[in-house]
Amino acid sequence: MTSGMRTIAARAHAKVNLHLGVGELRPDGYHDLVTVFQSLDLSDTVTLEIAPDTDWVMQGTIVSGLSVSGLDAAAVPRDDSNLAWRAVDALVEYYRRHHNLEDSNRVHLSIHKGIPTAGGMAGGSADAAAALVAAHAFLSERFPKLRAAVLLDLAADLGSDVPFTLQGGTMLGTGRGEQLTPLLSRGTYYWALVFFKEGLSTPVVFRELDSLREQGRVPEPRMDTEGLSKALLTGNPREVARHLHNDLEAPARQLRPDVERMRRAGLEAGALMAMVSGSGPTVAFLCGSELHARDVLDDLLADGAYSGTVAHGPAKGAHLIS
Repeated sequence: MTSGMRTIAARAHAKVNLHLGVGELRPDGYHDLVTVFQSLDLSDTVTLEIAPDTDWVMQGTIVSGLSVSGLDAAAVPRDDSNLAWRAVDALVEYYRRHHNLEDSNRVHLSIHKGIPTAGGMAGGSADAAAALVAAHAFLSERFPKLRAAVLLDLAADLGSDVPFTLQGGTMLGTGRGEQLTPLLSRGTYYWALVFFKEGLSTPVVFRELDSLREQGRVPEPRMDTEGLSKALLTGNPREVARHLHNDLEAPARQLRPDVERMRRAGLEAGALMAMVSGSGPTVAFLCGSELHARDVLDDLLADGAYSGTVAHGPAKGAHLIS
């Protein structure tokens, strides 16, 4: 960190989709989704390093650069295509339009990754949510604080998963996944998560699903979450395990046979249920306890070919850290 700079840091959490039903392709290029998100304690941290008051920006981006450390750091873009960078830009533009922001200190973004990149766990979305929270804390020192609804609208414009990573917990997502309704979830759920060295592109997985549907090789979309919602009220992981589902699992397994092999290995190791997380390739194994999850993970990582961790949910949304 450069001498004279101060910092504001925020943390945002990974997600698993306990249910992901994918409707048919819409004219706008998106699919209608019905999903149940749950946040996990696995997280990324975004830090704003704020330049001294001698370094002001009048127009354009206030971000001077971006550095990345931690898991899969080399795979994360370090330019204005990064969602965290775009989140800061979006918030600054909102303040310029609505609150007469004329100048601002320049900031440098630092991201520390704990969530795999292109792993189906909303790592990029978590970075954007954390960047929104940190940048909002910075800008609201001079200008009014924004209502939560405004931040959620900005989040939805950035990406379908960003509103959820901003809020966390357990939620039903509809539309593109950005229309959220809180769901009651009792208990804590423990997961063994296995990461793959090579990620999967979300658009590619969706296109594969469309192709498999055209060929009649996958079932109709599953859009009903009533059984899962009732199971979450029990706090019983075995009951929840019976209702886990992901329409994107079939195309992810088709594209990556190693994902299917890992899924089977986890079930043989004693996991209650195995599922691809989001668009993959991360495979999430629901377990009965933290110890159970650690035992399953130890089996799956024994040969050293994969990495992974144990995580639990639900966790909270994006938040400032000291």
